[in-house]
Amino acid sequence: MARTAVQRRLTWQLGTVVDTTFETPEVKSIFVAVDDWPGHRAGQHVDVRLTAPDGYQAERSYSIASAPEDGHVQLTVERLDDGEVSPYLVDELQPGEQLELRGPVGGYFVWEEALGGPLLLVAGGSGLVPLRAMLRHHRSIGSKVPVRVLCSARSQELLLYREELDELAAAGPYQISVTLTREESTSWHGYRRRIDRELLAEVAWSPEHRPLVYVCGPTAFVEKAADELVALGHDPARIRTERFGGTGEAAR
Repeated sequence: MARTAVQRRLTWQLGTVVDTTFETPEVKSIFVAVDDWPGHRAGQHVDVRLTAPDGYQAERSYSIASAPEDGHVQLTVERLDDGEVSPYLVDELQPGEQLELRGPVGGYFVWEEALGGPLLLVAGGSGLVPLRAMLRHHRSIGSKVPVRVLCSARSQELLLYREELDELAAAGPYQISVTLTREESTSWHGYRRRIDRELLAEVAWSPEHRPLVYVCGPTAFVEKAADELVALGHDPARIRTERFGGTGEAAR
């Protein structure tokens, strides 16, 4: 049975798009139904393959935004002007169409309750996607593991899952902090800065709590956040990172 499950994960499967919604003007969530989906762990990703009429194929990896308990596989895709795959997924893909998927993939950047905590989730931009899957999974199973979230976005308009984050913060036990780097509105009363050592010291668990840390975002953001956490005294072995390269494609 285990061998069969692995083979399914490594085989291209057709999924049907059942719904789409824009999270921001350039970011769209795609909900996909896969008949023989083997299940996934919070934090994993899938490969998506597109085939052109002339046979040319392009593949990209996208984090799974949905929890294992959710009804469909949700991908949240940011449109990249120079991308081969994301412009089609964001601008053209419609419900009823099919996507080729392979996965789920990855076993390092995942969280399940047996791993414990406390949890510190640090996200830059679309790096929030796999961390959102962890939050949804945490909530779905009623986990008592304490969670703190620190996410950075350019503006309120570009903050992913804003309503869901507000709901989680209001319902507890989640402590969610947001910092905006290019927000001009006077209605925003939160942080207005890039994530640095001082902000991490203010928001994060202290090193004595030995938090399990997940950091996801652009490469420079991830390296900076991880380095500052280590400088604050956090155990490097307790810091897991996932980053995106210069083209915005996932680097795993």
